[in-house]
This record gives sequence, C-alpha cells and structure tokens, in this order.
Amino acid sequence: MNRLFGTGKPKGPPPNLTDCIGKVDSRAESIDKKIARLDAELSKYKDQMKKMREGPSKNMVKQKAMRVLKQKRMYEAQRDNLMQQSFNMEQTNYTIQNLKDTKTTVDAMKTGLKDMKKAYKDVKINKIEDLQDQLEDMMEDANEIQEVMSRSYGTPEIDEDDLEAELDALGDDLLMDDDASYLDEASTAPSIPQDLPGGKTTSRDGVLVDEFGLPQIPAT
Repeated sequence: MNRLFGTGKPKGPPPNLTDCIGKVDSRAESIDKKIARLDAELSKYKDQMKKMREGPSKNMVKQKAMRVLKQKRMYEAQRDNLMQQSFNMEQTNYTIQNLKDTKTTVDAMKTGLKDMKKAYKDVKINKIEDLQDQLEDMMEDANEIQEVMSRSYGTPEIDEDDLEAELDALGDDLLMDDDASYLDEASTAPSIPQDLPGGKTTSRDGVLVDEFGLPQIPAT
C-alpha cells in the first residue's frame, strides 16, 4: 500500500516569526547592496555625460543611465516592501510577547492569591487579640512585682522640718569653709627681716628690727 500511495511527509514545526523577520531583513540587506552598485553605475554615467557633447553617443549613455535608474527604482520598491513586512511582523511578535508576559503575570497573581487565602485560614483575628490582651496583663503584673520588690523596710520616719534645718546648717558650714579672710591677715603680717652690714637688720619697710623682727627702740 505504501508503494502505491506513498507516505506523507512529516510536518515540520510551525513558522517562527523571529526566523521570518531574520529572513526578510536578510533579503532587504541584499537588495540594498544591489542598489548601492546601481548608484555607483549611475554616478559613472553622469560623469561621462558631463564630458560628452550632444549627439548619438551621449544619447546612448543616457539610455543606459535611464535603464539603470529604472532598475534602481524597482529594487527600492522591493526593499521598501520587505522593510514594511519586517516591521509588521516585529509588531506582531512584540504583541504576542506582551500577551505571554501578561498571562505569566496573571498566573503568578492567581497563585499568590491562592497562597494568601491558604495562609489566612491559619490566622484568627480573635486569637491574636486574646494574645495581645494576655501580653498586656503579664506586663502589668511584671511592673507590680518590680514595685513590690523595690519597697524599703525599717526606714525611720524623719520630720521634713528637721531635714530642712539640717540642710540650712550644712549650707552655713560650707560657707564658713569657703571663707578666705585668713589670707588677708597673712598679707598684713610684718615682712621678713633683711640683714644689713654691721649685724643690723631692717624690715621690708626700712625699719630697724632686732633678731626677732621687732622694731628696735632708739638709744637715748
């Protein structure tokens, strides 16, 4: 039976837009190269016509230039066609990719929502509020315990008036300790005697004094 009817060819993978865009762009680049060669040929004919006089020879060169220009226009039209096709396929490919990305995002959001619902099933608001109330009660109990533990025992009762009187007296003692009047008395004390020739001594003020620093009584 296979010899009579043959076997069908295996189907290949469906066309890929990215591959199609690459092939179209390659064809457009090939046509661009042909257009560049025709431009060079046209430039050569233009230079020849500038140097030639009017006549059959110049008309022949002109005909060649017209033929090349016509080919160039045809190639340019084909290239523009291919570029438009490539652009359309790129836009289509871009739209398809955006749709795929959107679908992936939506699927991820659905999965996240499902996980959130599952997690919230294990969370009870009432239990959380009860837990917070218990913690608050425990903190209050802990503070009361600290206050009880910090109580002092056996402290005698002291009259505040006695404390104020003692504080005032303490202030007077401090002021007396700060009194520097004794320094003034030291500054008015007799000066140290200074020896003079002949065994006589004088004070800093020039008064004759004895060995004890007392003023001498003048001899009568």
